[in-house]
Amino acid sequence: MAVVIAGTVTTVPPSASAAPSESWDDTAYRGGIEVVRTPEGAADDSVVTGRVFVDADRNSADDRGEAGLAGVVVTNGREVVRTDDQGRYSLPAFDNMTVSITQPSGYQVPLDEYNIPQFHYNHLPEGSPELRYGGIEPTGPLPSAINFPIVESDETSAAEQSCVIAGDLQTYTEQEVEYARAGAIKDLSERHDYAGCGTLFVGDVVGDDLSLYPDIKDLVSETNGPARFLPGNHDLDFDAPSAEHSFDTFRAQLAPEYYSFDVGDVHVIALNTVDYPCTAAEDSPEGIEEHCADPEGSPSYNGRMDDDQLTWLQHDLDNVDRDKLVVVAGHIGLLNYADESSPVHQVDQVDRVHQLLRDRRAVALSGHSHSIENLKTGDDVAGWRELFGVEGLPFPHITAGAISGDWYSGEVGEDGYPTAIGRDGGRPGVVTLDIDGNEFQERYTVTGESDDVQTQLGINSPTYREWFDERREWNGNPVGEAPELDEPLVVDRSDLAGGSWLTTNFFFGSTGSTVEVSVDGGPAEEATRTQQMEGEAVNVGAEYSDPYAVSQQLVHGGTLGDRTMHLWRFDLPRNLRTGQHTAEVTATDSYGREFTDVLEFEVVGRR
Repeated sequence: MAVVIAGTVTTVPPSASAAPSESWDDTAYRGGIEVVRTPEGAADDSVVTGRVFVDADRNSADDRGEAGLAGVVVTNGREVVRTDDQGRYSLPAFDNMTVSITQPSGYQVPLDEYNIPQFHYNHLPEGSPELRYGGIEPTGPLPSAINFPIVESDETSAAEQSCVIAGDLQTYTEQEVEYARAGAIKDLSERHDYAGCGTLFVGDVVGDDLSLYPDIKDLVSETNGPARFLPGNHDLDFDAPSAEHSFDTFRAQLAPEYYSFDVGDVHVIALNTVDYPCTAAEDSPEGIEEHCADPEGSPSYNGRMDDDQLTWLQHDLDNVDRDKLVVVAGHIGLLNYADESSPVHQVDQVDRVHQLLRDRRAVALSGHSHSIENLKTGDDVAGWRELFGVEGLPFPHITAGAISGDWYSGEVGEDGYPTAIGRDGGRPGVVTLDIDGNEFQERYTVTGESDDVQTQLGINSPTYREWFDERREWNGNPVGEAPELDEPLVVDRSDLAGGSWLTTNFFFGSTGSTVEVSVDGGPAEEATRTQQMEGEAVNVGAEYSDPYAVSQQLVHGGTLGDRTMHLWRFDLPRNLRTGQHTAEVTATDSYGREFTDVLEFEVVGRR
């Protein structure tokens, strides 16, 4: 951070950082914003001014002769302006505002020693109210100027970008921090394809204990690109006296509550979709008034954006070329499949956001539900219609799963992190948007695996379904011996007669994907998707479950994988011969990419 006091420049260099890779560390621009304070103070306390400049010598100070950059978007969280031909801006000032810039394509804002972009200034003269985790320290009077340094960047100018979207780290303990380090963070430290766009962690960065933010910063210092964050419902200052201060510690430690940045031909918008303590509004769906009835005595959160943010969003989009791809991300998804009937776990103003993005090329991303959902344009389920009047998605909506998976549950493997299989039967991982111009293809990377690992196979039989019910009941009242599922890949004649099928959990499968099964080298036949996404209600229960996931969850702990929008099933022929069998499964995504998996199972006459 370079601070100017009475005309003297004092540069505070960033501390030494771990070098995740020589190539990234060679190109990363380290530094901070420049806050100018003079004895006279700001010329007008009602106006914040400053400059966006090209930091030729990379010292974070606006030195004589360094060029200003015209046309850069600057905001106070309400109004949005562009810099003039000298890089100067002027905005209305008010207490508790965050002044930030939208990083333009072809330029890079400075990063601190942890790879966290420095592009904003919190103005809160008296500081946060007393908060357990500190909040924002008093900033004092409005600075004379807030200047934003940037440098030219080939990485952010490229039309081809890979943007990593990482759901819920959600570490409750230091042990879980180490689980994340051994899993997804290790994977990211070994990748070198996202230096331009970086990683966006879409909320629930920690699990209520905000003292773990320094540990999270240490984690992301191991990654190979900018590490950006947006807030989730477990990043709250729960002791804040009002919603105005409910994310003060997040703002002090990581990022503004909402902001945007550009890379290539992409405009990324990071939203705050968590309202706490919540209150119902005229446009809230049915159920919110009761849920948010007592914000003082029994506060709750809800999926909602405040008026300032919506005003900013409109202004922000007004400054985005219509031929750009717009990536809009929030913790609580605008809509999702897992919670399609919940008014709380989706966003009240989803229809308004859809209207703002009308006729634009767009994709929405989120976390929160700890499920993997690749929802395509036109997908539809009953809850969206009933709660919000949305009949079919106007553009893709992706729920990115969670680094924590099912909250770090399950067995800890030899690589040092739990299986944490999710409520949809999916495995923990991250999403990547591979972008070329304003077109994109999404992919999912399972933690610890190559991108070829996209499916999980099992056998759903009457024996399995009977065990499902018995074991779930026993788990609720564990008296006597626990029911065991012996030989889950064995079916007998009665299983075949009663209806047995091979299941394929295609983690990022979607509308437009297909699954084909060949048994013992025979002709490939098409499997059936268990959720058609054509406006029907969500299918739940043993017959819609992933047997492999459930067999792990009922025994080793975790949320039951008894619903998913990416499960296919193939009916096993009732006349299969006794003996060993091999099923080859080919899953093909909506882009034509094929993934092959093999399951060996056995047919017996009688168990």
